[in-house]
Amino acid sequence: MMQPSSGENVNQRIARISAHLDPPNLHMENTASVSRLNCRAKGGAAGFRVAVLGAAGGIGQPLAMLMKMNPLVSVLHLYDVVNTPGVTSDISHMDTGAVVRGFLGQQQLEEALTGVDLAIIPAGVPRKPGMTRDDLFNINAGIVRTLSEAIAKCCPNAIVNVISNPVNSTVPIAAEVFKKAGTFDPKKLLGVTMLDVVRANTFVAEVLGLDPRDVNVPVVGGHAGVTILPLLSQVKPPCSFTPKEVDYLTDRIQNGGTEVVEAKAGAGSATLSMAYAAVKFADACLRGLRGDASVVECAFVTELPFFASKVRLGRIGVEEIYPLGPLNEYERAGLEKAKKELESSIQKGVSFVRK
Repeated sequence: MMQPSSGENVNQRIARISAHLDPPNLHMENTASVSRLNCRAKGGAAGFRVAVLGAAGGIGQPLAMLMKMNPLVSVLHLYDVVNTPGVTSDISHMDTGAVVRGFLGQQQLEEALTGVDLAIIPAGVPRKPGMTRDDLFNINAGIVRTLSEAIAKCCPNAIVNVISNPVNSTVPIAAEVFKKAGTFDPKKLLGVTMLDVVRANTFVAEVLGLDPRDVNVPVVGGHAGVTILPLLSQVKPPCSFTPKEVDYLTDRIQNGGTEVVEAKAGAGSATLSMAYAAVKFADACLRGLRGDASVVECAFVTELPFFASKVRLGRIGVEEIYPLGPLNEYERAGLEKAKKELESSIQKGVSFVRK
């Protein structure tokens, strides 16, 4: 084994190995003669630069862990207003290709976003028993506005995945911020409704006795209560349901979030399944950016305006929005309910920025 020629070389090597953990100003300089160098660790994988905004939260931590495992991610930026150094240190020990860097507090937000290809926003407070998604609005609205302003300034061309609830209102907030900044691109701003699809696939598979991975249920509309519209007439593989099964499945898919909130009895909301769904959607966005063909998922988009639809993802974000297709009478009635409810939620988000 070759020995380093001097103590200085040892220090440089240690600094390089540890540089990805946190930016220099998170640490006391020159501790034990070793200062952090602003460089990438050796062996970093080729791929995309991803930022998780709200990385220390209930969704953010498992989301960050799963993104560290994604081979399409080369650099993973973890940002939050508290606890980022610990989460960063923990996740950086995983032996996968992505280099992890942590950013703490508002003063490091811009640094966290510089050069990012994909920004994922799980930041905000979780829903508690008895809370509606609208109850979350006043807190999460301000958070999403602040983060969107920084994105508009530092990475205006990034794909943005909004998870913070209520998605039906927070995506319009981000859109208004980007419009004000002159950076709005409807192809790049996406509300993550993938959890509704994941739940629909799981619940339908249970009824049919199939593996959920073999089931695909389009879910359109929005991401709250009656705005969530599973198109059970378009399930793949093709199948038919009794009216009772349709009622049961639709109700369970629409109220899946409440089911988890109540089961956790005050200890949180859907964090693990949400993180899984968010990573599944982020991976689709990254595959689209890479140029993979036929990357089709459901997402809350801004061109309809503001409606969750099946979309094809590509190098510019959303490359095609698919029509809803033929709906049966039950689904047409559900669509009218969803539109009415969506309208007020969207207006709430728009008004928050414009007031």
